[in-house]
This record gives sequence, C-alpha cells and structure tokens, in this order.
Amino acid sequence: MSVELPVAALAVTAALHAGFQVTVTALVYPPLLGDGSDWSRRHGLHSRRIVPLVVLTYGAVVVSMVWVLAAGTVPASAWVAGGAFALTLLVTAAGAAPLHGRLGRGFDPVVARRLLVVDRWRCALAVLASVAAVVALLQA
Repeated sequence: MSVELPVAALAVTAALHAGFQVTVTALVYPPLLGDGSDWSRRHGLHSRRIVPLVVLTYGAVVVSMVWVLAAGTVPASAWVAGGAFALTLLVTAAGAAPLHGRLGRGFDPVVARRLLVVDRWRCALAVLASVAAVVALLQA
C-alpha cells in the first residue's frame, strides 16, 4: 500500500485538530473561563456543544493515524505527529477532563487558570502534530 494517501489524510486531520484546538484556546476558553457569572448554564452549554466536536475531531485523527500505521514504512515525522497527538490525548484525559469535571461542580478561578495552562499545552501539541504531519506528507 502506498503511504501518500494515508499520510495526506493524517495531514488533513491533524490540521483540522490544530485549527479546532487553536480556536478553543484563543476564542472559546478566554471568555468562558473569564468569570463565574451564570457559570453552571454557560459551562453546561459549552460541554454539550463541544463534546460532539471533540469526538469527531479526535476520532478523525485516530482513524488517520491507524491508517498511516497500517500503510507500512512512513516518514519519521509521521511518528512525531502521532506521538504529539498521543500526548494531546494524555493531557486531555489526565488534565483537561478532570479540571472540567471540577468546574462542572462550580466555578473556581484557580481551577479555571489551571485549565487554561493545560489547554495551552494541548494547543502546542496539536500544532506540533499538524506541522509534523505536513512534513511527513512532503517526505512521503
């Protein structure tokens, strides 16, 4: 199997993920986490709206990464992309999800600041994965 198409899919889905994450980091979280006014309603609405997008976006990257791995020998940068995405999943599962859980019980400015820090790490990792996937596509 040729690796060009799976690596192209990885580049596209990694770019989708990076765009999603940059949007969340730059446009969604600052006003959401800025203060606790009407917090329960705003956080609940955010959670209900974003979960389907997270599942779709992360799922697309996982599927494309599995396709890349099944394709055989791929450029090392594809492994960097996969590693950065795996770290994004880890940071999300171990950091962002529990912090969101705590915020679901009530607004806490300390927890909100921690979530902003964790989210910046997710954003940096998503951008790294996207750049590495594009490099892999150029090398395929």
